[in-house]
Amino acid sequence: MDDKQLTFETHLTNTSQNAWLGQIDDICEDFGFFEQLGARHCAGFLEAGNNLLVTFENVPDVRANNAMSEPRGFSYARHDGWSHLAILAYEESWFRDEYVYDFFDRLTDDAFFDDFENIVFYGANGGAYAAAAFSVAAPGATVVALRPQATLDAASAGWDTRYRKHRRMDFTGRYGYAPDMIDAARDVFVAFDPYLRLDASHAALFRKPHVTLIRCPLMGANLDHTFDRFVIGDVILKLAMSGGLDKKRFTQLLRARRYDDKYAINLIIKLLRHGHPRLAITICEYKRQRSATPYFTKTLDALSLKKSA
Repeated sequence: MDDKQLTFETHLTNTSQNAWLGQIDDICEDFGFFEQLGARHCAGFLEAGNNLLVTFENVPDVRANNAMSEPRGFSYARHDGWSHLAILAYEESWFRDEYVYDFFDRLTDDAFFDDFENIVFYGANGGAYAAAAFSVAAPGATVVALRPQATLDAASAGWDTRYRKHRRMDFTGRYGYAPDMIDAARDVFVAFDPYLRLDASHAALFRKPHVTLIRCPLMGANLDHTFDRFVIGDVILKLAMSGGLDKKRFTQLLRARRYDDKYAINLIIKLLRHGHPRLAITICEYKRQRSATPYFTKTLDALSLKKSA
């Protein structure tokens, strides 16, 4: 399969969900296929080149947060000639659905993944769980999982009392326990915020030798949005696809946090909470010279008043 950049336009912003799905359907049918997977999921495939990006995303999040309201892989099909398989959920589901299982079973039976030289499975949160769990269908793939849950099964993760509604779903059947589904992957990168205790506990369950745990302190529960704000999400995926991603490179990319106002605010709050006002003042002084965000000036003034009192 030769690499070729696909030429298509989208007009997905400010549309209804039905209109959005209609456009995705049309584009995928033009360049690959589109398939409904039961009532809660769908799959869209763009056939371009030998590199395949498989993403797991929730439609409301894509529409609200992604660039141009597109599935994450569309830009790579357009600009880099990557093929793209988008698995989309109409609401948060962790992709626990017999129709999704059957779809990946069929892809395996049809040797779909054998046509590609490099494959990356990507997702965040519930999509990160799915990226790890369904990567078993594509041996040799690289997995980039941002804040994955290992499972929501009460017997294995009863300590996680979040997601009460979704804990009723079956996590014990096919593609169930994500840490067991990654054995055939080439590399697995699990990113998490260690200050979010339950997220860190899930990350610790991914114990295989080929798993690289990436600590992202103070970066929060939506690492995909954070990495996009840092302008490193694109670089991470390209390095993962080329085989050039490792812990050192990932950690270097995270240095972009130095220039992010939201990260600096979180750091200042933590420093003040733990009794380090001098360090907080230093950061406020640094950021005030480089940012128009009022928080830094206001906090610096408040700390200076307190210091002089």
